[in-house]
Amino acid sequence: MKSFLQVIIVAFIFISFLLSLPNLTKERNFKTYKDEQLRATAQSKGLKPIPNTYEELLKIVNDKNNPLSHEKITLGKELFFDTKLSLDDTISCSTCHMISKNPNEKKVILNAITSKKQPNDMKNANNCVICHLSDESGTDRLSTAIGYKGATNPHHLNTMTILNSSLAKVLTWDGEVKSIEKQISNSIQSSYKMNIKEDELIEKLSKDEKYINHFNEVFKEENSLNFINIQKSIAAYVKILLTRSSFDEFLEGDNNAISATAKRGLVNFMNFGCAGCHTGMSVGGQSVQRFPLRQFAGIHDLRPNLGSPPDFEIIDDTFPFENKGGYKGRADTHFFRVPILRNVTKTSPYFHNGSVDKIREAVEIMGRHQVGLNLSNQQIDEIVEFLKTLEGNVVDYTKDVKVNK
Repeated sequence: MKSFLQVIIVAFIFISFLLSLPNLTKERNFKTYKDEQLRATAQSKGLKPIPNTYEELLKIVNDKNNPLSHEKITLGKELFFDTKLSLDDTISCSTCHMISKNPNEKKVILNAITSKKQPNDMKNANNCVICHLSDESGTDRLSTAIGYKGATNPHHLNTMTILNSSLAKVLTWDGEVKSIEKQISNSIQSSYKMNIKEDELIEKLSKDEKYINHFNEVFKEENSLNFINIQKSIAAYVKILLTRSSFDEFLEGDNNAISATAKRGLVNFMNFGCAGCHTGMSVGGQSVQRFPLRQFAGIHDLRPNLGSPPDFEIIDDTFPFENKGGYKGRADTHFFRVPILRNVTKTSPYFHNGSVDKIREAVEIMGRHQVGLNLSNQQIDEIVEFLKTLEGNVVDYTKDVKVNK
């Protein structure tokens, strides 16, 4: 009876496989594009070029509640790189959001990731940051953020890139924070980030005559050195941290700016539905979406045998990778902010808890679990080639602004 049951199971699997062959082998007839069509289609899906002048930038990121000015941006930059913003004077905004080649900033991160206080699961998880400190990625390349006295994020969440964040509609992994000013406040006061309260920070900065004068010059009000103006100043600087790349040149009319392989990758990116969520100038950060949308059952062992029946194994019942930290999105609903893909090839490791090191694996996971496609190696390579065209440098919008760091 047991042998008969095994035969029935194997036969059922084999017949199911034969019936599915037409769908497995069927070629999908996706649309192809000439350069002009490809450019127009990309722009119709919201993939717009990053502005290349300060005047064009203002049209996009300026805010009547916190209007940009060169003086305010200069003050914000000074604060961004100043370790006085942390309780023990060891961490600045740029410690976790690397956009500087300042060796002192790198030293802070290296000390943190080699600290004996670091949790065991972190000690073997930081290969990315050690090799890529010079990438100016706007993040720290750690699988989980490290803050005050080596404290790690309680949910093992990694640091999102700050580059192009002014183009996003939602900021944090759960999408609850919608303004840069608010996120600056959260980061400064969080016990596992910079761990300093409003009054403590104001008292510390007030001892520096340079800051008193600079705040008075920028805000021209009584008691101008206050926490709200600190937030506004740093936000002003963050809002100009946009990156332009070869993809922007292609969108602006240069057909030779990106390769034929990258163009096929862009076609895949649009045809497969990736651009539905990863849209806007920032190519992401515009919405909160469910992840993963699909679960895949994997056959662990189908070899005919005279022993026990074949084993079936679900790859993962929550995420297609180890969910270090146990975080499941907003209110445990699996809803996450869609990541910004600008400079994505420089911001590994990937996903909310940094469980995936390689961009190809991240693309393969998104294909399977988000858009429901088993992408071929060629399709993955083409998409990665397109993502490389999003690699860019921070635009110097205010060349006349002089900053003393």
